[in-house]
Amino acid sequence: MESNTYPLQNPKINSVKSSKERDFLNHLEAYLAKRDGVDKLLKICRYASKIILVSSVLPETLPLSRRLKSFESSVGVSRKAFRLGKFVQDLNALRNLNFDSNEELILSVLAYGGEALYYFIEQFVWLAKVDLIDSKHSSRLQKISAWAEFIGYFGSIALKTRDLKKINEEEVRLKYRIEIAALRGEGYSNEAVEMRKLELKRLMKKLSIVQDFADGLMAFSDMRHGKGFLSRPLLLASAGLLSAFISTHKNWLSC
Repeated sequence: MESNTYPLQNPKINSVKSSKERDFLNHLEAYLAKRDGVDKLLKICRYASKIILVSSVLPETLPLSRRLKSFESSVGVSRKAFRLGKFVQDLNALRNLNFDSNEELILSVLAYGGEALYYFIEQFVWLAKVDLIDSKHSSRLQKISAWAEFIGYFGSIALKTRDLKKINEEEVRLKYRIEIAALRGEGYSNEAVEMRKLELKRLMKKLSIVQDFADGLMAFSDMRHGKGFLSRPLLLASAGLLSAFISTHKNWLSC
């Protein structure tokens, strides 16, 4: 398969580094200052612990195994606390969107509306987990939360698939411009830089789709109360860890 990467006409562009580039500790500080940054680190801890527990690496009779199980449960409750008020972010995103078609409108409502409802319900799930409200409501709240989350991921995957198609179309047009410029003996350094940005954008979009599939699998399992082949503990824990690593990577690049 022919590579879509084009060399820059001016090699000095590759060697130039911004004087404002942050070192690792400054970058880490910015990352940890974000709510999502801490949340995703907790997610990694939780699902890494789950994998150790469900893979029987540690015998259940060991005190360490019991402590790890308690740690995993506590981290799960802590993550719910981090989501207080997060539904407002999705409501604002939905309110500020400009829709090109009715299809995009419907998919956006499913994606952002479903996720907003999920985060809103999760606040009450957390309150039930910490016994501030009667725990008898927990089961029904978790069911509603799982359905809302699954609908949100369905809409999100559909939207991102549309975006990926647009990126591919834009990449084809840009590739044509570069080829024409090369035939004419003209420079195309700006187009080459833009092509690299498109390639990175396409990669991140694909990673986001993979993440949504992984999280959607866990939501689907919650909808089915952990029944079925797709609800195997090791599979779900692996999906959760994969999602955590992808989201951590995205948040790291964005801060």
